[in-house]
Amino acid sequence: MAVAAIIREEIPIPDNVEVTINDKITVKGPKGEVSREFDQHNIKIGKEDDKIILEVKFPRKRDKAMLGTIKAHINNMITGVTRGFTYKMKIVYAHFPMTVKVQGDKVIIENFLGERHPRKAKILGDTKVQVKGDEVHITGIDKEHVGQTMANIEQATKIKRRDPRVFQDGIYLVSKG
Repeated sequence: MAVAAIIREEIPIPDNVEVTINDKITVKGPKGEVSREFDQHNIKIGKEDDKIILEVKFPRKRDKAMLGTIKAHINNMITGVTRGFTYKMKIVYAHFPMTVKVQGDKVIIENFLGERHPRKAKILGDTKVQVKGDEVHITGIDKEHVGQTMANIEQATKIKRRDPRVFQDGIYLVSKG
């Protein structure tokens, strides 16, 4: 069985996107700028013409997996600065009408299951959260920040010590775009 000496992956860079590679990778596009640091020593990251080149010499199984992961992260960065990410959530309640509002870098959920104290969820980075009626729209250019903000909101309305078949109140993910 022959072992590949070098594995090379190429990521095309769109025309309206600018990529700089130093200690970290910075991607600039029409919607903004995202930067990230990859500290994987076996994988060399470079740039040729209009492509990002990822190379690993004498890869092990873990190196091959990390190569695919880094490629996916860079593709997400390029998608974020060109199109952005949008998650839609639905506010669902049957027992107590809850109110959801944004204050600074927190989402405040009041009257959840009749509780007196509001529940709070943190908004990460430059993510924008808008409440429109019974829908919550989360948009941003960094996929990890948008996803974690969505998860924070969903976890803030997690029900404990009650039957989930009866108490289905909460804020749930409806679509990712």
